[in-house]
Amino acid sequence: MHAYLSRDGIVPSRFLDLGRKEILKYPGVRFAPVEVLTARRVGTGFRVQLADGKAVKTRKLLIATGLFDILPRIPGFDDLFGRSVFQCPYCDGWEMRNRRTAVYGRGARGLNMARAMTAWCDDLLLCTDGRSGYSDLQRQQLERNGIRLVEKRVLRLEGSRGRLRAVVFKDGERIEREALFFDTPSRSQSKLAESLGCRFGRDSGVLCGDYEATSVPGVFVAGNIIRDVQLSIVAAAEGARAAFGINRALTREDFERRATGRRRIEHPQVAG
Repeated sequence: MHAYLSRDGIVPSRFLDLGRKEILKYPGVRFAPVEVLTARRVGTGFRVQLADGKAVKTRKLLIATGLFDILPRIPGFDDLFGRSVFQCPYCDGWEMRNRRTAVYGRGARGLNMARAMTAWCDDLLLCTDGRSGYSDLQRQQLERNGIRLVEKRVLRLEGSRGRLRAVVFKDGERIEREALFFDTPSRSQSKLAESLGCRFGRDSGVLCGDYEATSVPGVFVAGNIIRDVQLSIVAAAEGARAAFGINRALTREDFERRATGRRRIEHPQVAG
């Protein structure tokens, strides 16, 4: 993990262990390492079905299931991913600074990633894995920034022990590189938000309002499924905002129930 104040460079599993130990100090907290199969509305709450056959009733749901990066089907990507091949320049760009770097992405994705990487690297190779469709102006901009554009098909990535050595093209050309950053589509790791009826934006992110509240009363989201700035520290902040919203809603609901006997769902509105 990078770009997380006081935890830069920590192994994610270690970060998770520390967080769980802190959370378990509070009464009523329990971890259930089991897949959530479905969630559906039942009255003013939800019924969550678990893969072990059990069901849980809850008044609020926080969905923080993240995204799944779709890696290019090119030999070498899987073996090098997370070690010298990365998808986020703001997470790993500093660590790969001043290295001979390749960028992989088609169309606007490749162009935008190459532009972002100029903050850390001077020796950049942009691989579009086929015709890029760039205009003369875009090609000129790449050239003036010292970015070499290669529109040939990529055959494989060469490397060993997690270290990238070269990008090999289908015509046999081999260009030595030490790191690669790519921009390809990603997909949600869970269909829960969709199945509950949450609205999505043009970027396929879950639409949310104040305190990360979704368009479905009682459902909140946090992390990359919002498709905002995709950094771990931002996801944590979104989780804190959602937790505030959930606690606020529960407290107000309980206050009103004790005062009037009414049961209703307190939930911020989502615009759009």
